[in-house]
Amino acid sequence: MSRWWVTLTLLLTLMVLLMGLTPAAFAHKPSDSYLSLTPRDNGWDVRWDLALRDLEYALGLDSDGDGAITWGELRAHETAVINYALEHLTVRAGDATCTAQPGAMQFVNHSDGAYAVLNFALDCPVAGAQLLDYRLFFSLDPSHRGLLRVNAPAGVETVVLSPEQPQHLLNAAPTSGWQQLLSYWREGVWHIWIGFDHLLFLLALLLPTVLWWERGHWRPTAALRPVLLETVGIVTAFTLAHALTLTLAVLGLVNLPSRVVESVIALTIVLAALNNLFPMVTVRRWSLAFVLGLIHGFGFAGVLRGLGLPPDALALALTGFNLGVETGQLAVVAILLPLAFLLRRTWFYRGLALPVGSAIVALFALIWCLERSLNINLLTTVASRAAPTAIPVTVAYPPAPSLSRFNMG
Repeated sequence: MSRWWVTLTLLLTLMVLLMGLTPAAFAHKPSDSYLSLTPRDNGWDVRWDLALRDLEYALGLDSDGDGAITWGELRAHETAVINYALEHLTVRAGDATCTAQPGAMQFVNHSDGAYAVLNFALDCPVAGAQLLDYRLFFSLDPSHRGLLRVNAPAGVETVVLSPEQPQHLLNAAPTSGWQQLLSYWREGVWHIWIGFDHLLFLLALLLPTVLWWERGHWRPTAALRPVLLETVGIVTAFTLAHALTLTLAVLGLVNLPSRVVESVIALTIVLAALNNLFPMVTVRRWSLAFVLGLIHGFGFAGVLRGLGLPPDALALALTGFNLGVETGQLAVVAILLPLAFLLRRTWFYRGLALPVGSAIVALFALIWCLERSLNINLLTTVASRAAPTAIPVTVAYPPAPSLSRFNMG
């Protein structure tokens, strides 16, 4: 039986098996919301953008189940949306809790889909330091992040709120540069570890590093030095590539639709994995990592671009985030590479781990690519929640003010 038939049979078998896997394996763009606070007399003016796909999962906005959320459906759930949001956000001034005065709900389109916009005033009875406590969606999706922007008189402050860090002290001394750098570094590490597509791309590139291609077969590398050199080249090329496009995207010099970016990211994983099964690029594989890795930077850009960072915070955010991504990658390499080197001579690695691992990676990526590009669900409804596609929205309701007014503080 030819290698093509063996691979095809393997892919079909794996597809049947993978349909029952845990939803976490089908992760997509991490969930987030955008929270902006501007000081006013005795409190704050607040704007809060919440993704409709997240609200649909929490509250069930799509009443008729047709896969589209209309303005009528959103308006019918307006009270539920506002109550749900405010139940998961509190600001305390001393022993007192600030009270919210909600305004009309609006909408805005971000790069990854439609968002409901809540505008409300927070009245705080006590001046001075106030503690913000954010708990939205954490119980439903631990990967959710609240992207907080505080437009204080002393300058714009940006904070990433997470289950591990759900609180932030308002009206306090400005966060130091080192603290902000550490915060962005931590988010960079987190995003590479929960970014299954980025991890699978890295895995596909690293699997053959302990082998070399000769006469139609993968053969074990004799020494460790060439393995280390190739690994350093691949990781460095991938880092430079995504750092370049991440910077271009956050600076607004290049802006690609999220759906296109996510689809092409999945396609890069397919190509990297298939190169292990049917090698086309067998030397200077760092060039493959660089070319295909360029698109991954646009995928990383969402979390930083959504914060609307002022110019003086861009360098700090980009540096910290890129260092965090690099740290996360090196942690993966430190675990994978020694194990692969020890097993490189075994049939298990060359006959099973490399081909089957690459086939699994290709299959996952192919499913993602089809779902993201065609806006369809090939898996169960539960699995699709972990890899949500954009929910179409009938744009027949009042838009929110332009996000640009929040961008420069």
